[in-house]
Amino acid sequence: MEKIIIYTDGGCRGNPGVGGWGVWLRYKDFEKKLKGSDPDTTNNKMELTAAIKALEAIQIKDVEVDLYTDSKYVIQGIKEWIKSWKLKSWKTANKKPVKNVELWKILDNLNQKYKVNWHWVKGHSGDYGNEVADDLANQAMDCCDN
Repeated sequence: MEKIIIYTDGGCRGNPGVGGWGVWLRYKDFEKKLKGSDPDTTNNKMELTAAIKALEAIQIKDVEVDLYTDSKYVIQGIKEWIKSWKLKSWKTANKKPVKNVELWKILDNLNQKYKVNWHWVKGHSGDYGNEVADDLANQAMDCCDN
């Protein structure tokens, strides 16, 4: 099965504050870079948005995805916490509403649409794909941070 390689990153200047997200997708010899910003958001929202925008950009059916993120929040949420949240009607272990639930629901639907292998990568550690995604997120913040 063909694979799409995706790196995502999100960030925020202030939390909440000006945020940006970046995505770098590679498929065979094709690559695509995406970015966006929000003038008033949080770091976690931008990390989730990056993953959502990446998966929404896929135009091939029956493809496997290797998605890399430096967000432990996204990795733990999609690989561990989400099953429990759904069983508990989107409540946490403390019976409080899941933060960013609207984004988690979108990501959950997209995650089920493709075979996504989720990978955590240490941020700012020299991983080329992570650096590209981080640069795109920062470019988006620069555009919005006036």
